[in-house]
Formats: sequence, structure tokens, C-alpha cells
Amino acid sequence: MTAARYAPFSLYIHIPFCASICGYCDFNTYTVQELGAGVSQGTFHELLVKELEIASRSLNAPSVSTIFVGGGTPTLIGAHSLTSILRGIENYFPIDADAEITTEANPDSVDKKMLTELREGGFNRLSLGMQSAAPNVLATLQRTHTAGASGQAAKWAREVGFEHVNLDLIYGTPGESDSDVRDSVDVCIDADVDHVAAYSLIVEEGTAMARAVHSGALPPPDDDECADRHAIIDTMLAGAGFSWYEVANWAKPGGASRHNQVYWDNANWWGVGPGAHSHIAGTRWMNYKHPSTYANALESGADLYAEIEKLTPEQVHVEKVMLALRTRAGLPVAELNAQELPRAQTLVRHGLLDPNALENGVVRVTDSQRLLADRVIRELLG
Repeated sequence: MTAARYAPFSLYIHIPFCASICGYCDFNTYTVQELGAGVSQGTFHELLVKELEIASRSLNAPSVSTIFVGGGTPTLIGAHSLTSILRGIENYFPIDADAEITTEANPDSVDKKMLTELREGGFNRLSLGMQSAAPNVLATLQRTHTAGASGQAAKWAREVGFEHVNLDLIYGTPGESDSDVRDSVDVCIDADVDHVAAYSLIVEEGTAMARAVHSGALPPPDDDECADRHAIIDTMLAGAGFSWYEVANWAKPGGASRHNQVYWDNANWWGVGPGAHSHIAGTRWMNYKHPSTYANALESGADLYAEIEKLTPEQVHVEKVMLALRTRAGLPVAELNAQELPRAQTLVRHGLLDPNALENGVVRVTDSQRLLADRVIRELLG
């Protein structure tokens, strides 16, 4: 196997630790008490470096264009462990000179000293889980940071030299007002970040929030209110120099996430860590989810994946359409099959696809109707 076959190539590193589990979260995360035998936060980075060696040998060390450390709360393992992971990557992979290297963080898990160490260690992009600036919304989401912590952490990141800083928002939380949303966006703008991601709250089955909604303790999110709040966010960010480039993502010029684009292009990435997903040359797999099971497999030399799938040409096509139509760039008309092209023309007549873009060879959802992207995708695919 040759490295060139996998260009572009990215690495995702999953740190599954959280100080506590938020009520809405269904990510693959664990508190210290849930880790099981053979796993500790202090030495967890050593396990990840072992998988990096496996990945390098399996793929003949392709050059890495983006690295994203997510979770969980990666910064719980400390700046030394996080930068040790980067040194491990450098040992096994060539890294592009202009590589985008991101870590996620919760606002209350970093201070200016840690951010300085992360920047000096090689990270150049920071993504902070803000969710809201409203104390009542943070309480409903069971977030542990204070309302002012996110803006402060973002400003520290800028001061210590992070080239790109993102703030994540969630809108549609029960009890949230339009004013709460505006205040949250104001914090993002005031913090001088160059990227904002804003997601409509989804009540996932099995979470504490789902139980509260089912019991009647909380009302479910209202779709119309969520649409209105997306419009508020879009209008405010546009006025501050941001442009949307994916339904839930806005950036200033040069601030778009290159790592996210790898996923939307269905390009090649190896996911390192428990529960991490990978996609290489049309094959995807997921590692064992529980940290203890993952660690035991790694130490014994067994396969790490719990699921593996070779995508069919039809699956590749469907996923290409699904991912591309959520983006402003859209999908080349040449990617449509004979049945889909007339459907696209019908969707243009219904005001859902951009007629000018279609004339220029691109299938793109109109700006005003992009919240209906999922409907457009279903109708286009038939």
C-alpha cells in the first residue's frame, strides 16, 4: 500500500474522559469511576500512541493534513499528555507543514497557562464547548462551566497565539429565550473567534434529558422555535463577518475547519481510541467503545475494531449526496444519476435548490431553505 493512495489523510484522536456526563450527551464518554481495569487518565496517551504505530504500519505512513483531538474532554489529561500524543504522531507519520491541529476543550478545563503549553506544543486550533452564555440554559444542559468562562477561554487562546478558535453553541434547550441566543452569539463575536458551530438540541434516547422529557419534567425542543433561532444566529454572525459553509457551521475568511471538510468529503481518516470511527479507501470501522475493552485488545494484539464494513458503490453515492448537500459548496451535477437529475430540476422549481448553481453545474440547497437539507436529500435520492 502506498501513502499517496490515502491523500488527503487525517487523524482523529478520541479522549473519552469527562468530569461528569451532561444530561443531553450520548457521546462515548466516561467518568473516572467508569473506566474499568487497565485504564487511567494519567497513562491513557500511551495506549493511543500504540494504536498510532499500528495505523502507521497498516497504511505505510501517509502524510497527515489535519489532526483533531476530541472527546469527551481531551484537556482533562493535561497539556503534557496531549502534546505527547502529537510527538507520537510525529514519530510514526509525516505531518504537513501547514497541518491543522485541533483540540477540543471545555471552558472550565483550561487556563491561560495550559493554553500556552498546548500552543507551544503544536496545537494551532482550539474548539471550546460553550453551548450557551445563559446560566439557566447551562443548568438545564447540566454543563459545569460558568456563563463567562467560554468567552474568557477564547480570549486567552487568541492571546497565546492560537491561529483559529471555535465556539460551539446549542440552541433549542427547554427554557431558552431568543434573548439567551442573542447573548450567546454576542459572546462569540466579542471573543473574536473565527469559527462558530451551532447545533439544534437533539434529545437522544438513553440520556438523562430524554428521561426528563418522557416524564414530562422538560418539554421537548420546538422545531419552529429552533428554526427561528437558527435564523437569529445566522443573521448576527453574517453581520459580524461570518459566512455559513455547512448547515451548522460559520466561519470568517480562512477560518473554516479543514478537518470537518475531510468528513464532508468522505475522505480518508483513521480514528484512534475507544469508539473512534475510521474511513480508509471505502472501508470504515469502529473501535471497541469501552476504554477497558479497547485497552485489553490493544495490549493483547487483538483487532481493535468492533464493527467493519466495506462500502458498496451505492452507499458511497448516497453518503456523498447526503454530506455534500449540507454544505454551501454543494455537489457537482455530474455526480447525479439519470433518475436524480430530473428530481433536482423539480426541487429547483419548488424553491429548494439554487437554480443559478444548477445551471453552473452544482447542486446546492438555497440559503433560505438550508434547514430543509435533509428533506431535499431524501427527495433527490428517491
